[in-house]
Amino acid sequence: MSNILMIVTAASSLTMKDGSEHPTGFWAEELVTAHRDLVAAGHTVTFATPGGVAPTVDAGSLDPSQTGGEERAREFTAYLGSISAELGSPVAIAEVDPAGYDAVVLPGGHGPMTDLAFDAEVGRVLVAADEAGAVIAPFCHGPAALLSATRPDGSFAFAGRRLTVFTDEEERTGGTGENTPWFVESRLRERGAVIESAAPWSDHVVVDGNLITGQNPQSSASVAGRVVEALAARG
Repeated sequence: MSNILMIVTAASSLTMKDGSEHPTGFWAEELVTAHRDLVAAGHTVTFATPGGVAPTVDAGSLDPSQTGGEERAREFTAYLGSISAELGSPVAIAEVDPAGYDAVVLPGGHGPMTDLAFDAEVGRVLVAADEAGAVIAPFCHGPAALLSATRPDGSFAFAGRRLTVFTDEEERTGGTGENTPWFVESRLRERGAVIESAAPWSDHVVVDGNLITGQNPQSSASVAGRVVEALAARG
């Protein structure tokens, strides 16, 4: 079985366009679904965050109105409790040797817009993983982390690559709205990524070689499934 690095935001807030602080963190459904399905497939998952800081769950992602009901909210809360020891003591990204992992998975929440998108160590890991052909799988706001991946010549490592991400429309209508400090889809397009979006809130995955991306929380299980398939195909 494979070793998987799950890079999680360590941010607990996002500074909005008007200067206010919006509480955030990682999105429960995304981390829970990916971790659960990857471990169930027999893989080993290691958590990593900037500075080795214990990540914060976005409280909104455990609200029954966001999870699809009380039962799922309890399910996510219980699962996070079951992995609290490992989630609470992540590896610092600066200490990560990308050669030790077959895949890098990056769940979202708005937190990556605060830290992962600008973290040089995240960029180092992603560039090395991509050059080694490791599976790279960010989804929802997770693809914001790709923005940190700059090659030594200053070029964007994922320019020209096909991917999907939480869309500007989804952000405006069901995310943080017009007060969003910057839009991940637009920023990735500006850097040269080729964005392929589906209808808002639909389960949508794009695979471009070793890069597997999902559009939103609804795509979490599909992304994990594609990662499992990709690793199985490698033997």
